[in-house]
Amino acid sequence: MAIGKDTALRLTLVDDQVNEAEAIVSSLRNAGIAVRPLRPESLDELATMLAQQPVDLVLAEHASRQLPFNEVAMVVGGSGRDVPLLAVLDGVTDEILDDVQALGAHGVALRGRPQQLLRAVRNAWTDLDARRSQRQLESQMRETERRCDSLIDSSREPIAYIHEGMHIRANQAYLEMFGYEAFEDVEGMSLLDLVAPADVADFKLLLKRLSKGEAPPPRYELTARDIEGRDFPAVMEFTAAQYEGEPCQQVIFRRQAAGHDPELARQLEDLKQRDAATGLLNRPTFVASLDAAVAEAAAQGANHALLLIEADHASQLLDVIGLDAADQLMAAMGERLQASAPQAIAARFGERQLALLQRDSDHVATTQLAERIRDAFAAHVLAVGSHSLNATVSIGGVQIGEKIASTSQVLAKASQGIVAAVGVGGNRAELYDPGAVDRAELERIAAWVARIEQAIQQDDFRLDFQPVIALQGDGSEMYEMFLRLHGSDGVPVEADTYLPIAEEHGLLGKIDRWAMSRAVALAGSRLRAGKRTRLMLSVSQEAILDPEVPGFVQGLLSETGVAGDALVLGVQESKVFTNLRAVQDFVSAMASMGVRIVLERFGAGLNSLQLLAHIEPALLKIDPQFMEDLSKSAQSQQQVREIARQAGERRIHTIADRVQDAASMTLLFSAGVDYVQGDFLAPAGPDMNYDFS
Repeated sequence: MAIGKDTALRLTLVDDQVNEAEAIVSSLRNAGIAVRPLRPESLDELATMLAQQPVDLVLAEHASRQLPFNEVAMVVGGSGRDVPLLAVLDGVTDEILDDVQALGAHGVALRGRPQQLLRAVRNAWTDLDARRSQRQLESQMRETERRCDSLIDSSREPIAYIHEGMHIRANQAYLEMFGYEAFEDVEGMSLLDLVAPADVADFKLLLKRLSKGEAPPPRYELTARDIEGRDFPAVMEFTAAQYEGEPCQQVIFRRQAAGHDPELARQLEDLKQRDAATGLLNRPTFVASLDAAVAEAAAQGANHALLLIEADHASQLLDVIGLDAADQLMAAMGERLQASAPQAIAARFGERQLALLQRDSDHVATTQLAERIRDAFAAHVLAVGSHSLNATVSIGGVQIGEKIASTSQVLAKASQGIVAAVGVGGNRAELYDPGAVDRAELERIAAWVARIEQAIQQDDFRLDFQPVIALQGDGSEMYEMFLRLHGSDGVPVEADTYLPIAEEHGLLGKIDRWAMSRAVALAGSRLRAGKRTRLMLSVSQEAILDPEVPGFVQGLLSETGVAGDALVLGVQESKVFTNLRAVQDFVSAMASMGVRIVLERFGAGLNSLQLLAHIEPALLKIDPQFMEDLSKSAQSQQQVREIARQAGERRIHTIADRVQDAASMTLLFSAGVDYVQGDFLAPAGPDMNYDFS
């Protein structure tokens, strides 16, 4: 699926109330969906949006007076584009449901049930993405079929497609072999008509088995008959195929030479499929078997196993036995492999690599098989010419199932397993099981929860600080404080990695309290050192909703003797619309202590400036998306100027985050922005040593 964590949902909202539309956007963003919202104010504007901009989903208020839902549905349906339409309802009845479905809506989203609304949006978006992917695949398939058809036409191999025993396609070489001039001469003809009478009975049995879905034989020898009634020995090769969407059999029909010896032909065919040095199947033959196993897993949910096996320290072994004995080494390994797994399909897959395909093997059986093979090599002495070697092996394995029904993916994962096994010293098996990924994810989350709890209890967070610089140069010191954790490898991990896990497990409130305690303590220590420093940090929605947080902050300030204005708490704009009353209370409580509030990512909503009529923050941090192209985008420059102007009229200071270049600095200064920060000016680091003078 193309939808990833960084993929933005291009959402069009039809709603009479801006704040209601903004609440939907906020709830989607809170759920981790990046949203690019649009809100048309007329049907003509909606039609223009659908025609000129990529739109993934339309959420339309069913009870809208400005843009009636039935007219919105007509515009969306008449746009000629695959855009899902969801009806936003306060409640649903059978009559309303029938009405919206009759108008072409893909579903309903209940405003009062955020989880249902979220599921409806995700489902509609996922279905849309699947349809787009399917159309792309179908286009690629048609192009592939066109090329294959062209290749079949030009091939000198006699090829036909057979459905229920009848010809539905045949190339020129096939027609020439039987003496026909055009495909119309054999179209709909039974394949039995091209078989000599002596072989008809056996061939009928073969066709019956094929019609029941049984696998065809790789080769089938018979006596064929051409249009003139002349008999000749022939061999047929069957491959399951599709032609114009119909399941069928591709048949390659080859004429055998006079005096043909069937037993000799079988022996020659077997030799063609085997590696001369080891006697194992060669790579092309093995890949054909692997393709069949993968296709069976995709169609029928079967479980199979692929193992790739390499000798550890092969170069050192060859230094001992000589390069001329490389094939002998592979032959000895092949014998040991077949003895360890006699029921599996073994092959020489590369110059120094063996492969094993075990059909009908679940994860447990595959793990046991891999360990049995590893043990068999570790405990066995290989006889290679005059040398006796104890060679261990590294194994990369894949559990083939519906979740990885692609030959290229299977081989890639097995190769990665080999590399991983070799990388940690060899003599081990690394297995990839798509079904185990879910289990591994649960274990990863549990490990992160334990890591976060440990960091809270043992003060194990790493703090970084980035200066927030006044463009007017007032000399005041302000830093934004960031919390990071160290991973198991000692490398710092960004907050975006662990905060979603902390939120899911109810740990954000504890992190907020830890961070506020540390910020106040640091401000106090710097004050005692003669430096008046303000520290800005983001707090979660839990802090806003927790009625005990103001008392907690008051206690911190009293204990340390730090003034409230040393602490600046950041609240994301997206959290405000859905918690407006709680935010108003939070801002008021903090203001009574002198603690300042900054609205973060300001300007990302549908009508951000409307918020300022309801709350009075001390600062606004402008959404970083405006900084990405500020020096080139007149629209971004205009929006930044408008934010700075309206904030200035309310005596609210503005901060531009992630400033990228000197040209942006000039534009921000002229726009009236008060503070700037970003790696261009000073990157975040563990020390607060920026010279604000």
